[in-house]
Amino acid sequence: MYANILLSTDGSDVARKGVEHGITLAKALNARLTIITVTEALPVDYGGGHDSGWIPSQDEIDSFDAACKARAGKVLDEARAMSEQIGTPAELLHVPNAHPATAIIETAKSRGCDLIVMASHGRRGLRKLFLGSQTSEVLVDGSVPVLVVPKPASV
Repeated sequence: MYANILLSTDGSDVARKGVEHGITLAKALNARLTIITVTEALPVDYGGGHDSGWIPSQDEIDSFDAACKARAGKVLDEARAMSEQIGTPAELLHVPNAHPATAIIETAKSRGCDLIVMASHGRRGLRKLFLGSQTSEVLVDGSVPVLVVPKPASV
């Protein structure tokens, strides 16, 4: 049914459950699997009018980018270990300096994926409103079916 699955992770405990589920599904379907993690750009406040914004130095930008790359490497190493343990090969992808939902949608399109697997933190009420949800954005803005793995009761 699904031949090319995109699995997203941010390395959180909740996302790990989604990774395990997505890898197991890809194995059961003998599907091609890409695992993606996205890191956002350093937020910069240019200010406006009389506001004095914060503009990082090149050293601060480089340090932030290096930390994001290191974090993404850890997240993808963990996903690789899970895929090897389950016995499903996966292509690993880090998209830096991007909005996660947008990068996930664009990657699914550009790679011809026919399913996106994501975990959901299951936030409700005001927490969901204020914190937003990358999963919700992918569901609303994407054109590829999305399998949402719910937050385990213990997390």
